[in-house]
Amino acid sequence: MFSLRKLFGKDERFYDLLEASADEALTSTKLLAAYLQRSGAYTATSDLDDFIQSRRKDKHLTRQITEELCRTFVTPLEREDIEALSLALYRIPKTVEKLVERLSIFPGKLPREGFLRQAELLVQAAESVAFMVRQLRHGAKLESVQTANDRLQFAEGEADKVMLGLLRELYQGPRDAKETLILQELFEMTEKSIDRCRDAGSVVFQIVLKYS
Repeated sequence: MFSLRKLFGKDERFYDLLEASADEALTSTKLLAAYLQRSGAYTATSDLDDFIQSRRKDKHLTRQITEELCRTFVTPLEREDIEALSLALYRIPKTVEKLVERLSIFPGKLPREGFLRQAELLVQAAESVAFMVRQLRHGAKLESVQTANDRLQFAEGEADKVMLGLLRELYQGPRDAKETLILQELFEMTEKSIDRCRDAGSVVFQIVLKYS
């Protein structure tokens, strides 16, 4: 077991900010799942505002973390840990927002069920990340973080299988070359969103290993 009080002293602000950032990342993935559930709503610009606001909130949190680091004494190694986690968390809603922007302008018919399954796995991955980040406040047992990281890795692996199936259907289906290329890019962007969660989880796990 370790305590990030060694990192931040008695100041709770970094815990608050990192947890808020992880929660915002999770919110963006849930917004995506809800967005895909609404049949025929892919071009609703009002929906895009939710993703933009989520990403802006996380960007603000990331900036706050940077400002707090400038005002707080932290060793260089510890600073790198905080900055790496903050950046990894911010990349999640940023990537999700870019995915939704592309989905909103796609004129064809999406393979909705496949995207919904990918979104479900993305939410599971983000939930694991948020759980792992929350473990840092009062100290984290390696076993509990390892279990959450295993869930995260499982979600990523399942997402890879789903993507392979989607690509198989795409390559063997009746869509024209233009539509095939566009959908392949959308599938890859969805996979990238899950990879962002994996990256954030890896940073937390490395911190836990370092201080356990």
